[in-house]
Amino acid sequence: MNQRSVDRDELAKFLALTLEITRFRDYCPNGLQVAGSTLIKTLVTGVTANLALLEAAVDLKADAVLVHHGYFWRGENACIVGIKQKRLKLLLAHDMNLFAYHLPLDAHPTLGNNAQLGKILELLTDACFGTDDLGCLGTATDPTIRTAGDLARAVTAKLGRQPLLIGDHAQPIKKIAWCTGAAQNFMEAAIAAGADIYLSGEISEPVVHLAREAGVAYLACGHHATERYGVLALGQLLAQQFGITHHFVDIDSPV
Repeated sequence: MNQRSVDRDELAKFLALTLEITRFRDYCPNGLQVAGSTLIKTLVTGVTANLALLEAAVDLKADAVLVHHGYFWRGENACIVGIKQKRLKLLLAHDMNLFAYHLPLDAHPTLGNNAQLGKILELLTDACFGTDDLGCLGTATDPTIRTAGDLARAVTAKLGRQPLLIGDHAQPIKKIAWCTGAAQNFMEAAIAAGADIYLSGEISEPVVHLAREAGVAYLACGHHATERYGVLALGQLLAQQFGITHHFVDIDSPV
């Protein structure tokens, strides 16, 4: 049986509508960032469009790469030199498309990083908070998660890495707030929303003191570790929708 393919522009339109990309004021362009083959048979997804991911895509004979962290960020050097030149050269030499979706992939109510992280950790979303309603607020459906330490252990087991916990391991928790990646600045919004603990990818020095003084625990679980699941779910949807081959490639990062 011949392998199925999808037109690049048809795929881009489907992604734009599904992720509602025009709704967001983002730090980078969302959508097709680098154009390659007009027909896509094999798609590789990953968190960040680093050189290792692109090389893996070449090995898998991919026509397109889809990531959460792409290129052309606001304020970065626009010159195509150094590492940026090597990455773009590899994409262009192999006629590979690069699609990237940042905030739209964080926020999607079912495919998004926040929704998928909640699913992995068995958290039930009751409400949203923060800019563009990116943050989630809810409760644990696992009855064994009663304290901050319990949630930290669940993160370790399900994400494969031990989080940094600011607060008392024995602190009782009912309302859990979470937002993946570099969402440490949502801590105040999480507190205002009534959270007993806030979980995100990264942490900054001022947030340590904010958590201590507010009596709200904080879990820093890793930017990469918390943002693996949205792009994986999106790739699986595209494979099902269009019948194309999909490979998720996890290039690990300790951050």
